[in-house]
Amino acid sequence: MLKLEARPAASKWWIYGSPVLALAITVLIGVALFALLGKDPLRGLEVFFWEPLKSRYALGELMVKATPLLLIALGLAVCFRSNVWNIGAEGQFVMGAIAAGGVALLADKTTGHWIMVAVLLAGTLGGMAWGALTALLRDKFNANEILVSLMLVYVAILLLSYLVFGPWKDPLGYNFPQTRAFEKVTQIPRLMAGSRMNIGLLIALAGSAVLWLFLFRSRAGFAQQVSGLAPAAARYAGFSSRRALWIALLVSGGSAGLAGALEVAGPIGQLTPYVPAGYGFAAIIVAFVGRLHPVGMVLSAILMSMFYIGGELAQSRLGLPKSLTGVFQGLLLFTLLACDTLIAYRVRWVRPAVSKAGG
Repeated sequence: MLKLEARPAASKWWIYGSPVLALAITVLIGVALFALLGKDPLRGLEVFFWEPLKSRYALGELMVKATPLLLIALGLAVCFRSNVWNIGAEGQFVMGAIAAGGVALLADKTTGHWIMVAVLLAGTLGGMAWGALTALLRDKFNANEILVSLMLVYVAILLLSYLVFGPWKDPLGYNFPQTRAFEKVTQIPRLMAGSRMNIGLLIALAGSAVLWLFLFRSRAGFAQQVSGLAPAAARYAGFSSRRALWIALLVSGGSAGLAGALEVAGPIGQLTPYVPAGYGFAAIIVAFVGRLHPVGMVLSAILMSMFYIGGELAQSRLGLPKSLTGVFQGLLLFTLLACDTLIAYRVRWVRPAVSKAGG
């Protein structure tokens, strides 16, 4: 029989091997799922894991999806390493998009290129403000940041709906709930002709490098992590847990808001009710699959964006529901949680004891 046995120390190998095993199990379950749905499993795997990589345009679209996921996950990693559970990055993403869209709508034909910087800065500040609201309620009233940040997601989405259905609605938009298209001067420069991939990717990669330096090469990053892992030790060392709370939520909110700004000033080009794409929730999986490490999160963001594109292709080419994306995301998360058991426990085969009959 199989038995879980506690390890004397956490396995360093399984810390990084667990996500690989979780992905393998997810793929195997996916194969069974395709077969149950009456589809060719090999064709299903091709749609999810090869189609997003097979051409220059496909790679560009992969990076378009990976950019907001990576940016949001970087901010969430600061929160989670600080033991601050920000579950509302989706709301901070939406508020960043709203703030950036408000600035972009001020531009006209005579506006200079400086407006692009203002758009990104407004998005960052919008996300930070939404994160600061959670920090304020946690700091002053000891409110649970999980519930507060999550409920604020719906407030942000309702505010977006009010604006695009109301005061910001395009009067020439045939009654569609959307703003007018932003002026070209506000649009984020693209990296390749014929592709939607833009400088947001470079910003996200630069953010990964900055986060690595902050977490592992700075005293402030060390204090941030100690405040999350051992609050008592942090107080003894003179580190402020209150400061760690504010830094975590401001950084997380700012990165999510910047992702929202890049999204509306890049691929979308206007505000619509469909700005909330679930990136804020998917980035939680990206952060944990990437082990809250900047390099790991780059790889997991690419993987998660493959699920997004694979779900869209499965809908158009295999006739499967687009919700298959969420199924794969959920499978990856749950299998990761299960495989993480191997970090603290080992599986051993134990022979059942054979009792001898007494004479």
